[in-house]
Amino acid sequence: MCAKKSPEELKAIFEKYAAKEGDPDQLSKEELKLLIQAEFPKLLKGTSSLDDLFKELDKNGDGEVSFEEFQALIKKISQ
Repeated sequence: MCAKKSPEELKAIFEKYAAKEGDPDQLSKEELKLLIQAEFPKLLKGTSSLDDLFKELDKNGDGEVSFEEFQALIKKISQ
């Protein structure tokens, strides 16, 4: 699923959703939700909720997900 996307494709996907509101270099919870629903819908079919996923990704607790934090998710689900 995600392993087929290049780093450039992932960055483009991230930027497309991050630009919707607020900081164009960060995903809000709503932007992350839209991104996952559109690009990686199988992620939300598991046992974790979007809130749990967001908390896990937001390592620094700033209420947003950076591209580096997003990459950690992609790496995890690509294994």
